[in-house]
Amino acid sequence: MRIRRALSSPECNEGLFNMTDESMPLKPSSRVGPAKLFLAFLRLGVTAFGGPAMVAYIREMAVTKKRWLSEATFQDGVALCQSIPGATAMQIAAYAGLRAGGPSGAAAAFIGFGLPAFLIMLFLSFLYREFQQFHVAESVFFGLRVIVVVIMANATWLFARTSLKNLSDGGLAIGTACFLFAGGAPALAILLSAGLALVLYRSIKEAPRSEICETPDSAGFARTAIGVAVVATAALAVLYCLDRNLFALAALMVKVNVLALGGGYAAIPLMLHEVTEKRAWLGPEAFMDGIALGQVTPGPVVITATFVGFQVRGILGAVVATIAVFTPSFVLLLGLVPYFDRLQQFGAFRHAVRGALVCFVGLLFAVTIRFAIAIPWSPVSVLLGCLALVAIRMKVDLIWVVGFGSLISAILF
Repeated sequence: MRIRRALSSPECNEGLFNMTDESMPLKPSSRVGPAKLFLAFLRLGVTAFGGPAMVAYIREMAVTKKRWLSEATFQDGVALCQSIPGATAMQIAAYAGLRAGGPSGAAAAFIGFGLPAFLIMLFLSFLYREFQQFHVAESVFFGLRVIVVVIMANATWLFARTSLKNLSDGGLAIGTACFLFAGGAPALAILLSAGLALVLYRSIKEAPRSEICETPDSAGFARTAIGVAVVATAALAVLYCLDRNLFALAALMVKVNVLALGGGYAAIPLMLHEVTEKRAWLGPEAFMDGIALGQVTPGPVVITATFVGFQVRGILGAVVATIAVFTPSFVLLLGLVPYFDRLQQFGAFRHAVRGALVCFVGLLFAVTIRFAIAIPWSPVSVLLGCLALVAIRMKVDLIWVVGFGSLISAILF
């Protein structure tokens, strides 16, 4: 993770603005209105396919075209969003909105960017419930489950390539996978890995940050974060009093979000365990179908929470699950932006984050194996999986892989 400067302030960013093209000077630091941010990120959210790949498009809009923040400030946001739970692209959208328009701008960008994915997934979830028993639909989803195994295997490889740097990392990842195969809970595995990392990595010395800059109005950001947290807690309390099942759904998604370091895919092992094993709300095959649908919608794969909520409690369940799976990371972003540099000074913080990220390699590997075991493989399904893997490795967009895979499945199966 590369971090070039401390968090943005007029003093810290003086001179950094020269990093951008002189023919395109940055706009003054006047705030952008929430409505403008909402519409800008709504347009971007409609085409937000590819998950983390959308970070480049957010940068193109916020830094190059709109000039709402500098390149250095944007890179600081990427570093922060990679270090806290939640879907990375969603978090960076909120960060750009925060820098451009304050807390209200963060909320506008966050909602605008995620709204298209929610609406499309809600519609697809309805179609799934109504038509999944049709023969063609069954054939399509069988093929999509094969493709989901390939997608998860590729995600595991990508996580491993960027997170495993030495034998300690590999041992921690393998131990996590064995722990999950033995029936251990993913949430406990993450906490244990973060704790073990404090011991395993204690000898690793990293240069401290040379500059620490406070964000202007840091107290205002903190107050907003506390306010949103209080409102969210009150909403959970109301759900607990009125509908225990909805409360259980919301609490589950909050837990998934808080523990999902490493982006949207990191939430899949947690959600799988809670939804299919611990609570038995869905079967593994239905959950895999939800992941597949998440690949044909814009936005992060964690939008699978909308699918789960809809299958459990209809539209209300979809709304509750979606809000719950995104709110905690949004609150963390608001609260940590002013102080992230200071946290980075502590080796224990960096080691714990690294341990959690390494843990997710093991979790994703275990989930990939479980998904693969659940499929009745045949020469045709193996061929489909190989073709999907080749397409993914050739950088073909997932929406095309899933789309053509659906067509092939309808014909072959």
